[in-house]
Amino acid sequence: MKVIICGAGQVGYGIAERLSQEDNDVSVIDTSASLIAAITETLDVKGYVGHGAHPDMLEKAGAEDADMIIAVTLYDEVNIVACEVAHALFSVPTKIARIRAQNYLKPEYADLFSRQNMSIDVTISPEIEVGKMVLRRISFPGATDVAKFAEDHIAMVAIECMEDCPVIATPLHQLSDLFPDLMATVAGIFRNGRLTVARSSDELNVGDLAYVICQREHIRRTLGLFGHEEQEARRIVIAGGGNIGHYVASTIEEYQPRTRLKIIESDRERAGAVSEKLRNTIVLHGSALDQNILAQADIQDTDLMVMLTNNDQINILGAVLAKSLGCKSNLVLINSSSLHQLTDSVGIDAQINPRAVTISRVLQHVRKGRIRSVYAVQKGAAEVIEAEALETSPLVGRPFRELELPEGIRIGAIYRGGTVIRPNGDTRIKARDRVVLFATAEAVRDVEQLFRVSIQYF
Repeated sequence: MKVIICGAGQVGYGIAERLSQEDNDVSVIDTSASLIAAITETLDVKGYVGHGAHPDMLEKAGAEDADMIIAVTLYDEVNIVACEVAHALFSVPTKIARIRAQNYLKPEYADLFSRQNMSIDVTISPEIEVGKMVLRRISFPGATDVAKFAEDHIAMVAIECMEDCPVIATPLHQLSDLFPDLMATVAGIFRNGRLTVARSSDELNVGDLAYVICQREHIRRTLGLFGHEEQEARRIVIAGGGNIGHYVASTIEEYQPRTRLKIIESDRERAGAVSEKLRNTIVLHGSALDQNILAQADIQDTDLMVMLTNNDQINILGAVLAKSLGCKSNLVLINSSSLHQLTDSVGIDAQINPRAVTISRVLQHVRKGRIRSVYAVQKGAAEVIEAEALETSPLVGRPFRELELPEGIRIGAIYRGGTVIRPNGDTRIKARDRVVLFATAEAVRDVEQLFRVSIQYF
């Protein structure tokens, strides 16, 4: 696949890194010569210094035979125009635009980016995607990662197995026998730096990270089964009043009005603007590294400190400082992949990688076949995929015990007509079922083939 990426910042770099690893032909355009130099030196991509919305630059980058353009510069208008130009002059089939300004994304303007109004197939808002992830992590403490599928009826939950985990050293097939009404399947296991697809005979060890696909209503019970009984935070302090912080706070105000919220914002003008938009949230102007400000926020009585500034170092230090002053737990936004490994040793309870969230959103449009949703885990070592089964799929009609799935794939749940099904040996997939599965990176191509439209279908 030939892909053009406009924007070589953190988001563009992350997307280029992942797509180039999969042997796609990737070209990157950015006005910054230093960013283009950095991305071409470290990744197997072509780089072009120039304006991503200009026809001559798109032509140089190979737009005439490109399969997709992904416009993720810092400027919404540039992204919009780049997609329009790619459509009008070069007929690029798939056009994805990053949209940051919340004014574009208000519900009353929902039709703005529909295909009949603009030549944009998909809009992504990294800030909102990350905000949703933050909210899921707040809602399900004890989970290391959470992603939703099938209109929020199915979830993937990553759960760390601690020493007091009740399911340690128990074959996975016995869990199904012990809890027959629990709609949950262990699909993947991360152990000693290696990610594998779970098998029914496998057992979980202390320190494992289990990737569980389950019915959304069974998430808390599943966490409890693994020994995680953490209570949802009721006193929360958010550092960073940007788009993500404001989105998280406004959503909590709407759906969890009893939660006591405070925001710390270093920019005075932004602090005032956020204060005016929020109804019940206390906004403090200052630094999250200032102990006096943290004292004003009653950090010693806070259940959760959520660090959402644009600076990784501030996020990490602020989270550590908050815990040292009595805050019970922390959740930290970290952009730099080089800092992710440090978090356990310095006292970070949970972290979110915004690059991974955005890449997952893009991947569902890169994948071939009837792929509805994709969520990458462990830096792309595996993906949780939601796909729609077609009548021509080899999965349809045969009982599970007779299916010969390719190596590296485990089906976790099926969504059919409003009902979540945990598969067993007798289960048969039907046409139009939504299948949520776990696949290693090497098996992704096999998944595409399993859910691809056959020529006989027409």
